[in-house]
Amino acid sequence: MNTSFFIAGRYLISKKTHNLINVISSISVVGLGIGTFALIVVLSVFNGFEDVIKSLYGAFNPDFEISAANGKTIDAAIFPTKEVENLNGIRGISFVVEEDALFKYGDKQYIGKIKGIDKNHIALSGIDSTLVDGYFVLEEGDVNFAVVGAGVAWYLNLFPENTSELLNVYVPKRGNASSFNLSNAFKHKVVHPAGVFSVQQEFDEKYVFLPIDFVKDLMDYKTEATTVEVFVEKSTNTDLLQEELVKMLGNDFIVKNRFQQNMVLFKVMKSEKIAIFLILVFILALASFNMIGSLSILIVEKTKDIAVLKSMGADKKMIKNIFTLEGILISFIGGLGGLGLGFLVLYLQQTYGIVSLGSGEGDFIIDAYPVKMQWIDFVYVFATVQIIGFLATLYPVNFLLRNFDRVKLN
Repeated sequence: MNTSFFIAGRYLISKKTHNLINVISSISVVGLGIGTFALIVVLSVFNGFEDVIKSLYGAFNPDFEISAANGKTIDAAIFPTKEVENLNGIRGISFVVEEDALFKYGDKQYIGKIKGIDKNHIALSGIDSTLVDGYFVLEEGDVNFAVVGAGVAWYLNLFPENTSELLNVYVPKRGNASSFNLSNAFKHKVVHPAGVFSVQQEFDEKYVFLPIDFVKDLMDYKTEATTVEVFVEKSTNTDLLQEELVKMLGNDFIVKNRFQQNMVLFKVMKSEKIAIFLILVFILALASFNMIGSLSILIVEKTKDIAVLKSMGADKKMIKNIFTLEGILISFIGGLGGLGLGFLVLYLQQTYGIVSLGSGEGDFIIDAYPVKMQWIDFVYVFATVQIIGFLATLYPVNFLLRNFDRVKLN
């Protein structure tokens, strides 16, 4: 066994002349352990919430969204539908028509967006899983229905159970109206609201789902669509598939993945995670001052031992190694203990949902704080703790041993 490591280990676990040193050493280990525990737990909770948000947006946003590079619409008649569907990993595609619209329900009015989709889109996206009231049905025979965002429903005071009231949808007429009034400037249709969905506030306060043929008729479209939504298999490499789509479609189309469709949101989430990580690292650095104090006191207490080792032939490098290894052992034990405790708590939360959200009466989309453990987070956290621990040993070891040559055995 390495002599320096053996002596450092003995110094760590042996009883000191002054009990205060044992207390400070224990506080150093516990402090680093708690900091490590907090770091890995917070990062895992952030991962959990990120997954929840991605799943919510995943029900609304497709894996890829294809739009026209020039102009507003895509002609479905000339779009290479079969070629796109035959690409490896493609689960299906759906043509969508979106447009700004004015909604009128009773005496309430609200401006939002209509999104015309087909039955294939519902099956591919799973958007019907976001239903919170009524039924997710858009067509039944020759009758058309609407599924309204929760925010839109709130502003309009709309309830699907109220079958006596219809939702009025107004969209601007294509071309130039002869005079600006409701009869000439807008095209109008009515539809019965069958249900209410809730995904996320951004969507809930904006969108109303309608049958695509209903929206096309309202917009005076024939084969036009505003976007093509592409859905892929779970195991598909989306980066490679996006490259294939761009190559196939050329410069006439823009292909966006889920990150690009919600770039601001995902950048904010990433920035928040980095900010929290840096704040906790700073707190961890403050906790390492206990280790500086414990090493400083230990070096002062072991002055006689240093003199004995020096008389036996130990050089300055060996003495420095002993106390540097002492600091590394403290950070190693604290980091490993914190990660172990963090893993246990996260596993229990992930399995049993011990810490709940709200009152548990369905106030939230999820019942308990979501967590997702990633091995790379454990590696980063452990490495960070070891770096902080190593840096914390440099000052006491280098400063207090600067007079090594003057230490003598009395």
